[in-house]
Amino acid sequence: MSRPCLPPPPPPVHLRTWPGRDALVADRARALAVLAQRGLGFGRLVLLWLLGGTAALGWVLLTLPLQGLGPQGDRMMLMMAPVLAPLGLGALVTAVLLVVRGARRDREVYQRMGEWRALDRDPVADARLRAPGRSLAWLLLSLVPCVLGLWASFGSAAAARTVQDAVLGMGAGVFLWVTGLLGAAKAFRHRRWVLGNASGRSGHS
Repeated sequence: MSRPCLPPPPPPVHLRTWPGRDALVADRARALAVLAQRGLGFGRLVLLWLLGGTAALGWVLLTLPLQGLGPQGDRMMLMMAPVLAPLGLGALVTAVLLVVRGARRDREVYQRMGEWRALDRDPVADARLRAPGRSLAWLLLSLVPCVLGLWASFGSAAAARTVQDAVLGMGAGVFLWVTGLLGAAKAFRHRRWVLGNASGRSGHS
């Protein structure tokens, strides 16, 4: 699946052909708007949740065959291990790799945002870039998988009748909890980037 392309970095000084400052500021505003949407859009939050859910599902499928161990184990689960284990491992590894890929993408987005922002100053575009409401929404919504993950982990540990039950429930809960932490970390990262750029500009003004 192809991912949306990012705006290219601004051209070097000797290759810039903007007819005037208004054209430069307009291109800068468009590029920053697209980059901000790529970095902190709500579609990215939904994707993170889907990947977290996929990782949790992969863990469940991977550990379900453990229910067949022991004298009271479900032998059907052991028989299904050749099917469940590869499916679970595939889902888990795919989700983790996509999260890592997304983290690298975010680093590229913020690097490019810094390059475009350094071109000039535009109070209107820069105010939209701060996006305090969006970063706060990311932070608050990320508490949902955090709470669900903690509830699943501690609840399954308390209600588990076997070690296998605890491993299954706590592992799935940990993946949900980590998903929430990643979302909250992204909100804090955006806020830190905004404050860092603001302090850098005030130091040069």
